[in-house]
Amino acid sequence: MFDTIQPAPADPILGLTDAFRADPNPKKINLGVGVYQDAAGKTPVLKSVATAAQRVLDANPSMSYLPIPGLPEYAAGVQSLLFGDDHEVVTSGRAKTAQTPGGTGALRVTGDFLGSNLSGSTMWVTDPTWPNHPSIFQAAGVSMAKFPYFDPKTNGLAWSDMLSALNEVPTGDAVLLHACCHNPTGVDPTPDEWRQIAELLNSRGILPVLDFAYQGFGDGIEQDAAAIRLFAELGGEFVVCSSFSKNFGMYCERVGAVTFVAKDAKQADIVNSQVKRAIRSNYSNPPAFGARVVATVLGDATLRREWEQELASMRDRINGMRTLLVDKLAEKGVPGDFSFIKSQRGMFSFAGLTKEHVHALRDRYAIYMVDSGRINVAGISESNVDPLTEAIAEVVK
Repeated sequence: MFDTIQPAPADPILGLTDAFRADPNPKKINLGVGVYQDAAGKTPVLKSVATAAQRVLDANPSMSYLPIPGLPEYAAGVQSLLFGDDHEVVTSGRAKTAQTPGGTGALRVTGDFLGSNLSGSTMWVTDPTWPNHPSIFQAAGVSMAKFPYFDPKTNGLAWSDMLSALNEVPTGDAVLLHACCHNPTGVDPTPDEWRQIAELLNSRGILPVLDFAYQGFGDGIEQDAAAIRLFAELGGEFVVCSSFSKNFGMYCERVGAVTFVAKDAKQADIVNSQVKRAIRSNYSNPPAFGARVVATVLGDATLRREWEQELASMRDRINGMRTLLVDKLAEKGVPGDFSFIKSQRGMFSFAGLTKEHVHALRDRYAIYMVDSGRINVAGISESNVDPLTEAIAEVVK
């Protein structure tokens, strides 16, 4: 029966990592995969996380199944990060959080929920968006559509086109937004633009789904949650898909969460019953270790402060590499103004490189990035920025 099956295409991002690993060039540079790297090119284990992990191991907790929605203390910690302490959506009971296997798992649970309960609704995503977004929702049987987001002429938000498109989204559909640090462009709406987006979607009966994978990588933990708290302020329904891969450095533990916010507690309980049903038919219940580590960090004042300091250091390094990259591109005489890279947020940037540039960098210099020209700024360091910018200068000229 398997004789008729054809090979699947390589994943555009993870497949790139496989090619990078196979490249024998000792000077190769990986700017493709979305993993934070320190100045030495390593993905560090945060000290706060290591301490919490040891505490979890020492406590020798039961390895019995978790409840379908996961650890209650983990859900409480997630809601505190999203909304702050004692927020109305939490105290009123209209927010329900379920632990998921990473942010990808949160998105898939959302897709299964939409496919089962809001059949016929379309999920609208930014153009461009994370390449895995369409695959996740299409696998859940949800129709997909795009709306304008990035303007390559200005290297900024295509604001007027975006707003016009959102005004045409049918009532009952869903719109997927990046709550901060847009992947792949690094371009976020301003606070005023966020308010206009939130009010538009809320008034037209469109479900906002906020992908929140980079809290703390933009301007700070509280600042990066501003869009989510704005939606909460309006009192409507929305969904948040959280990931702690980046800000806790726990990529392989797959620690995520999905939070559904309803209009009131009664509606939230009904929605939550359908979320649990979606989880039960998918992975049944979530893994425990990573969530216990995150809950331990968030529940201990000393560890929480240490984590926040470590996260700030990661954020500062990324922003420093943005400035260094812009300065070096100018120093190497690369044509154009790249100052826009400094104003972008998060790990990623659209650096204005074409597909032809990307392939030339890969073939000639073993510099790996996805075909869209998205670069992982965290992959840049003081030791590789000169050969990187010299290579860019060569292929662009």
